[in-house]
Amino acid sequence: MMRLRATHAKWALSALGLAVLTGCASVSLDQNINRVNVEAGSFTEGKLALARTQEESDQRAQAAQALLAQPLGQKETVQLALVNSPSLQALLAQGWAESADAAQVGRIANPIFSFERMTAGTELDLGRALSFGLLDLLTLPTRYGVATRRIEQSQLRLTGNVVDQVTGVRQAWVRAVAAQQEFQYAKQVYDSAEAGAELARRMQGVGNFNRITRAREQAFYADAATRLSTAQHQVTASREELVRLLGLDESQAQALKLPERLPDLPKQALDPQAVGSLATKARLDIRLAQAALDGAAKAQGLNMVTSFTDIELTGRRNTTFDNAEGTRSTARGWEVAVRLPIFDWGGMQRDAMNARTLAAANQLEATARAAGSSLRESYSAYRTAYDVARHYRDEVVPVRKVIAEENQLRYNGMLISAFELLADARDQVGAVTAALNAQQQFWLADAALQASVIGRPTNTSLSVTSSAPSGGDAGH
Repeated sequence: MMRLRATHAKWALSALGLAVLTGCASVSLDQNINRVNVEAGSFTEGKLALARTQEESDQRAQAAQALLAQPLGQKETVQLALVNSPSLQALLAQGWAESADAAQVGRIANPIFSFERMTAGTELDLGRALSFGLLDLLTLPTRYGVATRRIEQSQLRLTGNVVDQVTGVRQAWVRAVAAQQEFQYAKQVYDSAEAGAELARRMQGVGNFNRITRAREQAFYADAATRLSTAQHQVTASREELVRLLGLDESQAQALKLPERLPDLPKQALDPQAVGSLATKARLDIRLAQAALDGAAKAQGLNMVTSFTDIELTGRRNTTFDNAEGTRSTARGWEVAVRLPIFDWGGMQRDAMNARTLAAANQLEATARAAGSSLRESYSAYRTAYDVARHYRDEVVPVRKVIAEENQLRYNGMLISAFELLADARDQVGAVTAALNAQQQFWLADAALQASVIGRPTNTSLSVTSSAPSGGDAGH
């Protein structure tokens, strides 16, 4: 009896040990999301969450409704995306699935129990067997390491995808607000051009204008009408882009209100040393490449064994009943099954793993070399956009304003005609348009720089609009 209890205790301890080992490589949704909120706190502000119940979905819908009740700044727009965007919710669910798949690699396959019943004359044989992969158990520490690194990769990818999504929302908000500003200004220019063209038509009718002067005013009016139509479409296009990224339905899209203008430029641009120190703390791209290399190296070590053979251990218990003699006998034992590497020695598998490890090592080196370059490019775009926007704000626009005021005084003193005043107004159009574009480019570059600092570089190309007057206006 004591021996039987000891045997049962050993089996219980063994089962407990296996349960502990197989439970090590695990991951949860909360763990994934908490990590994103910590590592990308400047993007999510700790408010990233996945709605899994109807109650949580209702709460998120109420939060979205409250945000839509007022004009949305850039910060509020990101908050709306976090609580409302189905695309962002899909990213979280997909990240959870990838982490769970990665954790599965570190688990031991379930054992197989088989039962057989055989009769031969008056004899009845009952066979029971319990089989499990012995190699799975022996390589468990290595597979646990592989699973841990794959989980790390999936979590870093999720963080990067969330950063990309938030950066897209930030830039879409900038384009939508800037499009509204440009449309309002294009409308003012159109009204002025329409009045000038009508005045020119009347002046030509009474013989005070020649055909070329009238044609210049008409051409400016036609150009203003084209710009107004283009600006109106741009308002629709940029707004709908933002609607898609926020995941708004029809009623929410109608309730969406944006500020009338972009924020003012900051008093000072970010210091390059400060940007560099922030970037060295936690770059997602380098960490992801490092995790990929570590995972490939661990998997290569595991593949060196599993590519050759596989081992299965089976414990058997067979009971024989002889009905004629009324006897019963029990046979116990075990067997080991080994896959023989006769036709396939696993060379191609090992070559593939070697190639993957080599590729991961070179990818890490390439990412590390490109990291500093992409950050310098992003900062250059940011600083250039800031300097250009500030130049328009402090130099170009004030000078144009002074010219306009002086020409207004000259017009009031009958020193210049109304059409010379209108010609000066046409010269101002390019300066104001370029100033609006420069402000937009700065805020786009600001969002791109924030993404580049954390290790998710985005497009940093700048679009420059000249403020010089057109050749047609030079003739005045």
